[in-house]
Amino acid sequence: MATAEGYLRRLTRRLTEDPEQLDVEELTDEAAQSGAQKAIDCQRGQEVTMIGTLRCVETNAKGCAGGVRAELFDGTDSVMLVWLGQRRIPGIESGRTLRVHGRLGKLENGSKAIYNPHYEIQK
Repeated sequence: MATAEGYLRRLTRRLTEDPEQLDVEELTDEAAQSGAQKAIDCQRGQEVTMIGTLRCVETNAKGCAGGVRAELFDGTDSVMLVWLGQRRIPGIESGRTLRVHGRLGKLENGSKAIYNPHYEIQK
């Protein structure tokens, strides 16, 4: 009987809670289980490994400098991923889950960034 009550409680929670909050909890749990670091705990200059979902991806057209930028959200904070000299990277698109590794830096506006990170597409 406890299993049925637990299932009903989880189902009710899934149907009534804010979907964004559920996504945040799921991302945070996935990162913790994989041994990845939380973006909120990372400092400039650290070599980090993170798992998160790409919220948005910006690509530059022909003739524009800057490359590809993507916002990675891991449930605690966002980190900009910047690939310099690229116009487009296959598989890097909004909604994808990535595991990234690199040295944490900062953009001009003070937000966290990883330049030319190594990455693996998770899903």
